[in-house]
Amino acid sequence: MSSLPLDGIRVVDFTQVMLGPCCTQMLADYGAEVIKVEKAKIGDLSRWSLGSDPDGLNNPVFTSLNRNKKSLALDLKTPEARAAVLELLRSADVVVNNFRPGVMERMGFGYDDLKQINKRLVYAVGTGFGLEGPYRHKGGQDTLAQALTGVMERKSDNTHPTAVYSTTLADYSAGMHLVQGILLALLHRDRTGEGQQVAVSLYSSLIAMQMQEGTMHLMRNKELNWSAFPLTGVFETTDGALVMVGAFKTNPLQDICTALGIEDLSQKPEHKDFDAQMATRPALQAVFRQHFATNTTAHWLKRLEDVDILCSEVRSLPEALADEQTLINKLILDVGETPAGPVRVIGSPIDMSNASVSIRLKPPTLGEHNEAILAELKQEAAE
Repeated sequence: MSSLPLDGIRVVDFTQVMLGPCCTQMLADYGAEVIKVEKAKIGDLSRWSLGSDPDGLNNPVFTSLNRNKKSLALDLKTPEARAAVLELLRSADVVVNNFRPGVMERMGFGYDDLKQINKRLVYAVGTGFGLEGPYRHKGGQDTLAQALTGVMERKSDNTHPTAVYSTTLADYSAGMHLVQGILLALLHRDRTGEGQQVAVSLYSSLIAMQMQEGTMHLMRNKELNWSAFPLTGVFETTDGALVMVGAFKTNPLQDICTALGIEDLSQKPEHKDFDAQMATRPALQAVFRQHFATNTTAHWLKRLEDVDILCSEVRSLPEALADEQTLINKLILDVGETPAGPVRVIGSPIDMSNASVSIRLKPPTLGEHNEAILAELKQEAAE
């Protein structure tokens, strides 16, 4: 295998659950040596998720976020463990945590402490709501971030009940923003020789994700909701459902009517342009629902694609995972066999021609690498 982009970068990883681990897994996938510092006997809280065993051998939640990492399980209340971690941090390039603000400082591992022993250290922090401000000490959790940033309240149809989004948008987006911040800080260090603190939060990531909608409100005091456009929606068919996006064309309503085999509603005054269609959205959507319900998904997809209207069937996650496109995009990795059985995980969405992601290290058992890491630190200290 050719050299990976982050070969030679040592990351000391204090993270757990999702925001931090998805960040450090990305770094590990592309070559960084990631040493996961875990609490002795307990480890990352996600090892225990859904009642799985604490070693994580058959725990999909932990396994999905911790490949290519080493596990160092320590009791940081002991002087020996703290001394070992400080020695590790002297040689580290990056340290990452996603504790509440103040936790690392109380352990003596705050940025102001560590930059005294390692001025080149990139100190990366992921929080729920920020390092300062009224929500500083509030527990960071994806659902709370959805609620506080307006994401949960926004929906395609105001008649739908307000609900939690089923995928962890905030954790993943903040984790990827933390990756970006770390890489930017490493580039800056190459030029200046100095590290710095990098901070992201669930809150900031979800506000940033709404950049178009937020800017529309700030500049025009108007709502922008792409999912609530008049010619966009999910419609049931005789054997499933499809999603249609009637946009990015001169007269998409005319083309939709052609596909449905009905009169051109765009010629009617009440549907003549976008503003008129927004005002009559319920009526248009009712017409679409009525006609799509008369035939199969495949039938309607062909009809819509024939007139170049954006559309797709609505699938379940198992159906998507079994799709040929998923395999072509290298989105499933085989970790191999464990005592608990075969392990398969989701791969990286980044496809680099000279830096393919592979399983170099299986998701570690708790403290699996203690002996090797501590021996290496002892040797480094002797030198």
